[in-house]
Amino acid sequence: MSRLRVVNLGLPKSGTTTLGKALRRAGLNVADWKIRDGQSENDALKDELVGKCLYEGYFATGDPLSAMNEFDAFSEISAIGGGANYWPQFDYGLLAAIAEHHSGTRFLLSWREPSDIVESILAWRNLGTGRLPKHDVPGLPAGYGESPDQLTRWVAGHYAYLRAAFAGRDDFLEYRIDDPDAPERIGAFIGRDLPWWGRANERAKEETE
Repeated sequence: MSRLRVVNLGLPKSGTTTLGKALRRAGLNVADWKIRDGQSENDALKDELVGKCLYEGYFATGDPLSAMNEFDAFSEISAIGGGANYWPQFDYGLLAAIAEHHSGTRFLLSWREPSDIVESILAWRNLGTGRLPKHDVPGLPAGYGESPDQLTRWVAGHYAYLRAAFAGRDDFLEYRIDDPDAPERIGAFIGRDLPWWGRANERAKEETE
């Protein structure tokens, strides 16, 4: 039987931290944005960004998960700022390589109303007011994303892309983060009960729990 891997393709501020916590409570080893101290037996992975590791594995071996065999799930895979600019959830070639090398992978899309995501992005440090407009991001070239309307169009475009890319596939599940049935739907999809579901929007809060 193929090993279960879970990859969330949602954007920042779309409930990725909640998902990561829920998957951990379900017994999965989860990487959320960055590989933190104590999460890996490979010291070289400490503080490495998940997005960076995915691309390094993809271009070095063809398998984006080749350096992260310890992890069962990846709840947030993008990163931007401090010289980093990784958006694997927009890269169909990379996603197809994960599916090819790991047939047990289940892809999730944590859906939140685009305008609500944008409101959170604009309130989260300088993500919406600095980092996104200053970088070339898939679907959002540098100089764009300075207004809520532009960011909302970008978020909606990401959803549209994933729906088209995964249309008709049984390894993809889109769920609303405010759906009370979300944990049951996710659990059935990945074949693992989720004993916890709540709200963990801030990493600092999650890391102290």
